[in-house]
Amino acid sequence: MTIQRIIAVVAVCIAAVSTQSASAADNVPPKGFKALFNGKDLTGWKGLVKNPKIRAQMSAEELAEAQKEADKKMRAHWSVKDGVLLFDGNNDGGPLCTKKDYGDFELWVDWKIHEKGDSGIYLRGSPQVQIWDIKLFDTGSGGLYNNKNNPSKPLKTADKPIGEWNQFKITMIGDKVTVYLNDELVVDKVTLENYWEREKPIYPTGQIELQNHGNTLYFKNIYIREIPRKKK
Repeated sequence: MTIQRIIAVVAVCIAAVSTQSASAADNVPPKGFKALFNGKDLTGWKGLVKNPKIRAQMSAEELAEAQKEADKKMRAHWSVKDGVLLFDGNNDGGPLCTKKDYGDFELWVDWKIHEKGDSGIYLRGSPQVQIWDIKLFDTGSGGLYNNKNNPSKPLKTADKPIGEWNQFKITMIGDKVTVYLNDELVVDKVTLENYWEREKPIYPTGQIELQNHGNTLYFKNIYIREIPRKKK
């Protein structure tokens, strides 16, 4: 075997190992974090039943029945392909919600959209850290879109081109939210308002939701680190 042939074989082997390593890294939580998405199926997730205010008014029996219907719709339109959470673009599927409620936390999410994409991350069941095609809305993703009295727009536009993966690093402590988009600070300790009951502060705990607005969406590497609350 010639030296050129040996070098070529080694190069191919290195490339193969690198590809495998990159693939293996997806959906494997960093130290201190837990994976909300296992890269294989929808374990740990459920469909959306109304909103926190309405759910609180439902009996256990009513909620259980509504959850069954929501889960059925969700599973018809959310799926997993090649380690990626995929939403097919049909609004009947509704948002994807964590089965567990969370209080204070640090959340990492990788996401990708097509042109005209519109989505968001609900925190404690309330909207939202915005995701969208910046060409349509002339401002970047990451802002707390539904705020009225506190800042709703991001500090800067840090979105990658449509079709490329983006990453949120979101921290929520109390009612304050900080968002990094692709390692750029876009929201700095801004109060997230209670969209469902404007006269009240944001709920102390709630589910995390992946919202959709009738567009194909992609999510992966969804990690969370719960932050213990200080005793008063």
